[in-house]
Amino acid sequence: MNTTALHDAMRAQVDQQFLPGVATAILRGREVVDTFCYGYADREAGAPLRNDHIFRVFSNTKLITSCAVLLLWEQGRLTLDDPVEKFIPELANRRVLRPEATTIDDTEAARSAITIRQLMTHTSGLSYGIFDPGTVLARAYSVARLRHPSRNLQQFITDLAPLPLAFHPGARWEYSIATDVLGRLVEIISGETFSAFLAKHIFEPLEMVDTDFFIPESKTSRLAALYVGVDLANPSTPGLLRADAAPASSYLTRPAFESGGGGLLSTLGDTVRLIQSMMPGGRTLLKPETIQMMATNQLPNGMGISFPNLPPFVGRGFGLGSSVVLGAGPFDPPEIASEVSWGGLAGTDWWFNPRLNIAGVLMTQRYLGPWGKYTFAFKREAYKALGH
Repeated sequence: MNTTALHDAMRAQVDQQFLPGVATAILRGREVVDTFCYGYADREAGAPLRNDHIFRVFSNTKLITSCAVLLLWEQGRLTLDDPVEKFIPELANRRVLRPEATTIDDTEAARSAITIRQLMTHTSGLSYGIFDPGTVLARAYSVARLRHPSRNLQQFITDLAPLPLAFHPGARWEYSIATDVLGRLVEIISGETFSAFLAKHIFEPLEMVDTDFFIPESKTSRLAALYVGVDLANPSTPGLLRADAAPASSYLTRPAFESGGGGLLSTLGDTVRLIQSMMPGGRTLLKPETIQMMATNQLPNGMGISFPNLPPFVGRGFGLGSSVVLGAGPFDPPEIASEVSWGGLAGTDWWFNPRLNIAGVLMTQRYLGPWGKYTFAFKREAYKALGH
């Protein structure tokens, strides 16, 4: 296997100041066939990046939360088409913001209840409020201080309950805070705190020893610094700015709000172990048929995924917690069909292709980095190196 082009492509992203540093792993089946680490964990301090550095994985957390829900599903404690109000009654009797509403109280009754499947596929009617900050609902989310670090998951639901949905459940796809709602669902059904459930049922069995919602003092020196591009309007502009003065300061204590949508910190090794648990050839976290269901597009014909102010994601559907590739887009490897993937707001990225039995993990810390050109370069060269 020739990984020269893969390593050169990643090295160029650092040398051209698109990334501060990058750590990658590619897998054939469960076997890690290549790892690569280059650049800095802290450019100002001159600290080189190592494979054991800890990263803010933001939305990579969603895969773990989805696994938690599916573990409960395997135990028969929920069905995917259960209305969420069966477990979280505060979310019953939803109202929906009218399409031309100019105030938050211009609503109509929801045509149906939100289901757990809709929460897992981002078709519930919830929004995020960060990708389109000028909308009526985004402003209401901001005023309500949804997802505030000082509010636990129960209080988060209390804050969310009075607010309307952006659209009728099932009507379209919109990236959202739904996975945070799933974190509260896990707490209610399991009777454990969200972090305790993850530790007991996911992190400990998979030996994910560095993954949590906070960072112990003994590990603070391993947290990589966070950067942002010099030109947010044009991510192809080279150059990076420091985005955090004291990297560990926000993570020294366990937050009250344990975000199932974006709160975890993790390492390359821990993320590899999680992805290995999705691959055949050994003990899996979930049953093989459950993983197959996760990796199957759940969206109806004609519904795709897209974000405000960004082009549509060509050839993408959505499974139970992650995107599913239905057909190659213009920047994709030709053999990408069936791939399952997602990324985090600070540039981390993972993917596995059940059809080809290959996988990849990329860790970096560039804020607003997901789906930057480096992710396409990594995937393209990784597929080639793996013989596809």
